[in-house]
Order: sequence, then C-alpha cells, then structure tokens
Amino acid sequence: MRFGYRDVCLSHDAGPRHPERPDRLRAIRRALARQHSVTYADPDAATVEEVSAVHDNAYVESVREFCADGGGQWDPDTVAVEATWDAALASAGIARWTAHEALDGADGWDTPFSLGRPPGHHAVYDDAMGFCFFNNAAVAAQSALDRVDRAAIFDWDVHHGNGTQDIFYERGDVHYTSIHERGLYPGTGHPDEIGRDDGEGTTLNLPLPAGSGDVEYAYAVDEALRPALERFDPDLLLVSAGFDAHERDPISRMRVSSEGYAMLADRVRALSDDLDAPLAFVLEGGYGLESLAESVATVHEVFEGRDPVEPEGEVTERARTVVGTARDHHGLGSK
Repeated sequence: MRFGYRDVCLSHDAGPRHPERPDRLRAIRRALARQHSVTYADPDAATVEEVSAVHDNAYVESVREFCADGGGQWDPDTVAVEATWDAALASAGIARWTAHEALDGADGWDTPFSLGRPPGHHAVYDDAMGFCFFNNAAVAAQSALDRVDRAAIFDWDVHHGNGTQDIFYERGDVHYTSIHERGLYPGTGHPDEIGRDDGEGTTLNLPLPAGSGDVEYAYAVDEALRPALERFDPDLLLVSAGFDAHERDPISRMRVSSEGYAMLADRVRALSDDLDAPLAFVLEGGYGLESLAESVATVHEVFEGRDPVEPEGEVTERARTVVGTARDHHGLGSK
C-alpha cells in the first residue's frame, strides 16, 4: 500500500474545537511511521477544471472567492480559512492520483490510499457541507472515466455520503454504495434511494441501526455490496474510507473495531480481485485520533499480508431487515 499525502492539507484549520482538524493526518502518519514498508507520494493538486467536472462552475468560484476573502463559517459545521482553497484542491488531487495509480499499477503498487483533507463525501454538486468543500472521491471517479467505462464507490464512513450520491444519482457509469448509521447526519441514504433515470439501480444504501458492529458490516458487504457490484461489473473500485463508525469514535454510536476495519479491507480486496477492478482508498471521516490512526494502520497491515480475524456473533434482526430491504429494492432477492 502506498499513501498519497501533501503538507498543504494541514493548512486547512477550522479551529481547535472543530473535530475535523489537522491532527487527524498527523496521528495517522505517526501510526504509519511505526510500521514497515510505508511509502508516500506527493501528487499534484487537482485543477479547477477537474473539480468543476463534478461541481457547478459558479460554486467552485464562490469557494475560491470565499477563501481569498479570509474564509469563515460557510455553514454551522463547515469552516474555511484562506489556505482551505489550496488544501481542498490538494485533497482532490491526491484522491485523483489514487484512481490513476490503481489503474496503472505503477511500480508494483496496486492499492493507493489518499491521506487528504478536507474530506469530501458531503460536498454536493453546488454546495459545501459537513466539513467538505470538494467531493474527492467523485473527482477521482470522474477522472478515471476518461480511461474506463464504469467505476464504483463504496463508502463505509458512518455518515451517508449525500454529496457523492447527489453527483452521480442520475448516471449509469458510477455505482455508489453507502453503509452508514441510520438517522445520523445528514439524514439521507434510505434503501429506496436507488438512483434515477440512467442511474436507476446504481445507488445502494444500507442504513444500519446504531450499535451495529463488525458482524453486521461483514453481513452487509457479503449480502448486498458484493452481489450489487458483481452485477454492475466496475472497472475501478474506490473506497470512501471514513473511520468514524469505530467503537471509540466520539461522534457515532456504531461498534466497528479496529480489527473490523481490517476485515472490511480484506473483503474489498477480495471483491476487487474477483471483479478484476483495481482498488483505491480515499480518506473521509474519523475523529478519535487514536482510533483513526490505529484503523488506518490496521488496513495497511492487511495489505502487507496480515490475515484479519473473522468476526463472530449473530447478525441482529434489525440489520438483517435493512439488508433484506435494500436487496429487494435492487432486485437481488430475499435473504
């Protein structure tokens, strides 16, 4: 695994009390420094044209002007400073790099991981929200479509990636799957949201109940994500990798363990192999510094050869119902 990173992403600073802070990247890099075989790339920033391929031109310009004027509160959750413009373009550029690095298989590195911030999956076509300005995973997928026919995004952040869904909802060339905590911000991502027009059937939402953990996440991947992507047959698989469903994260009620993220990484690696679709990771949320750093390091260990522990226990009936409902909406049959 190779990590994309740029120091400029530290310059976006929403303040010491804001959960999305530069220390997130510092904590991850400290954890990775204790491991072997960690290498970094320094990708170019995204261009305005690349960002505008998934966002409204006038909105992109408004972000530039807002930052040039010193920034401030875009909304109650989303804060910018002057340096946010450069950080956001860098974060999108690192995500774009992961897509092309995965497709190239350059220098034997098959699985790149973007360590960029601000995160992106809440940024809709024409607005910022939820700590996000530009949709990094969407920029990556759109850029890849210059080279391949279909891309898939699997979002395991604890919050629904409403922005990614919004951008691709009516398109048939990008499949979006989200496993998230039901009822959590931003309140979207219901099983009956399956896409529209050319995109009908290319959005899969799995809003698991609060308290779901490793067993429920494994079940959702095996029984919903896998069959959906086997039918879609993507040429590239991107993971919007938020780590805020961790049992020690301060802003969610989910119970995924660090080992659970190892299990998820192993599952998507196997799915990528079976689909013959290159795999890349794009950092999203995760706000407990220790649990975030530990989880990213655990994902790296899996790609260095460690076998994760398979979760034990019974899947809750509420989680089974969610997965069954989603399968019904997508014509995948009953479980």
